Amino acid sequence: MTKSVILAAAAAAFVSICATGPVRADEFQRQITVSGEGSIATTPDMATINLGVTHEAQEAGAAMAATSLATAKMLQRLADLGVEPRDMQTSSLSLNPVWSDRGSSASGKARITGFVASNSVQVRLRDLDGLGRIMDAVIADGANNFNGLRFSVQDPDPLMDLARKNAVADAIAKAQLLTGAAGVTLGPVLSMAEHGGARPMMMEMAAGRSSDVPIAAGEVTVSATVSMVFAIAD
Repeated sequence: MTKSVILAAAAAAFVSICATGPVRADEFQRQITVSGEGSIATTPDMATINLGVTHEAQEAGAAMAATSLATAKMLQRLADLGVEPRDMQTSSLSLNPVWSDRGSSASGKARITGFVASNSVQVRLRDLDGLGRIMDAVIADGANNFNGLRFSVQDPDPLMDLARKNAVADAIAKAQLLTGAAGVTLGPVLSMAEHGGARPMMMEMAAGRSSDVPIAAGEVTVSATVSMVFAIAD
């Protein structure tokens, strides 16, 4: 491309910009952006627990064998109590050396004194009335690790939909309040977006259940957050 052609193109662009003229502030569409939150609380109907077995022995094979035997017994007890295979899943399996204190040997160096093996299983329990009884049984059978308990609902989708509707209603109410206070009229929705998706959350514990191991199921909450952009009507 020659220099004269480049100069001609630049001149044409400049003329076009001048013909258009500067954009006035009143040509921008006035908008208001708000966020809304919605939540639904319900009684949980499912619990997820993480149970495990840990054994220590001088030999690695002995530690793993003792752990595997106790884990198999725990899984069988869970099956006997009505837990389905699809609701039991190994979450971690480990075998690690046990080291002595550095200054305990004549050389002053740490040495291996044994091995510890661990096997953890994540279990979903769909009958909360039997939760305490199940935990009591597996502990009696040799489960010696308990790494958490989480309550949830088996079908959260209807609750999530309600939480989303509440979040939209909350955003609309905020937009109406703000525009009313400002003395302007709320226009139509220009855009909306959900942030993070609807999610379950723990809530305050309620009364404990009558069981061998006391369990407080309480409530779980499904919450959603949205942002909405509205036009401000003339």
